[in-house]
Amino acid sequence: MDVDVMEADAFLADSVVVAENKLYAQGGGWDTIYTAGFPFKQPRIGIAIFLRIPWTATNHMHTFAIKILDQDGKPFALGDSPPGLELPEGKIRELTGQFNVGRPPLLNAGESQIVPIAVNLDGLEFMGPNNYSVILTVDGDDMRRLPMRVRTLAQVPSPARPSPAGA
Repeated sequence: MDVDVMEADAFLADSVVVAENKLYAQGGGWDTIYTAGFPFKQPRIGIAIFLRIPWTATNHMHTFAIKILDQDGKPFALGDSPPGLELPEGKIRELTGQFNVGRPPLLNAGESQIVPIAVNLDGLEFMGPNNYSVILTVDGDDMRRLPMRVRTLAQVPSPARPSPAGA
């Protein structure tokens, strides 16, 4: 492990939250959404992110971004743009944020720190089955690519029941 390089890990969940510098996930660790039909809205997709910030990257403002690309590399709509914000087709296709990690007094020189980030995407609308990639970038560098598939739930026919006797 290079102590001067920022590292990232992430996973998909049903819902995520950060409290007291800990990341909590409900229904975590999946990569496929099944639905009975299309179009459909997924109630929530949580993206759990852990960033390991090296000593040399503390006390600096950093940016991160999350976007979803379909199998053709086209950005997926994450939501409607708010009033007054002019975006192509009126859709948000990337979420961005900033963070700055300080150096606590008890942190030894050269030690890294973990920054948990929780992002919940509500009501994403899928028009048909597809393969997607959830992309996390930090300071303009792609850090993680999470595969996400959306599939039709296969309907298995029920076995034929024998007719009741004397029917």
